[in-house]
Amino acid sequence: MRLGTFNLMHGRSLTDGLVETGRIGTAIGELDADVLGLQEVDRAQPRSGHADLATIAAEALGARHAMFVPAVVGTPGEAFRAATDDDSDGVDPHYGVALVSRYPVLSWHITRLPAAPLRAPIMIPGPKRMNILLLDDEPRVLLAAVVATPLGRVTIATTHLSFVPGWNVRQLHLVRRALRRLPAPRILLADLNLPGGLPRLFSGWHRLAGVPTYPSPAPQVQFDHVLADSRGIERLPRVLGVDSPRLPFSDHRPLVVTLRDRPGTLQID
Repeated sequence: MRLGTFNLMHGRSLTDGLVETGRIGTAIGELDADVLGLQEVDRAQPRSGHADLATIAAEALGARHAMFVPAVVGTPGEAFRAATDDDSDGVDPHYGVALVSRYPVLSWHITRLPAAPLRAPIMIPGPKRMNILLLDDEPRVLLAAVVATPLGRVTIATTHLSFVPGWNVRQLHLVRRALRRLPAPRILLADLNLPGGLPRLFSGWHRLAGVPTYPSPAPQVQFDHVLADSRGIERLPRVLGVDSPRLPFSDHRPLVVTLRDRPGTLQID
């Protein structure tokens, strides 16, 4: 069983600045993930050719179960408002997270996370160097699914936490609280904007892979994580492998963890 997380950066290439849906689909298909959490996902955005990136990912993986949930309506960095559950089927530009599964999803669960009240600096990749901009934070969203896997029922979730230091820790506590209401074992596939071992420190959850994922040309920091709740972790199998290939788009690299098909002793960091 392969579980992955990937911040798409709305599918834009760092080399040519283009968003090409064919390139996106091919690259995601090669990840061969059974369940994939996606962040910075566009739908109906002019900057990405009005494409539905979650649907492209689902089709590339042959996944019949997928959900996209917008965090905002509009375009981040320009004009946007917080999305609500009523916006999920709208035609306006949306931006958020998605979860794609080859396994049957028994139920979906959405938790909305408030934005930080203050502006904060963020690094934006450019063709030759990183640029620092002062930006308003965006509201965030947690998307969880109870999935019927070969290992039995597993709660798998994705989110993209704030880039504002401290506020992302607060959001991580809200994520943990929301997921603890769902069945164990629980796995989080996410861009947490928290480096290295900090998610484990602040959540008590175990990280199943420790490799740098950002920035994609030469990763120095791990912002993208596959975490398992300590409660119920004994029901998860051994980690067999970790992949983090460079793809032809995004400033992040994906992170994919391969687990054994049958229960065993889980190796954790």
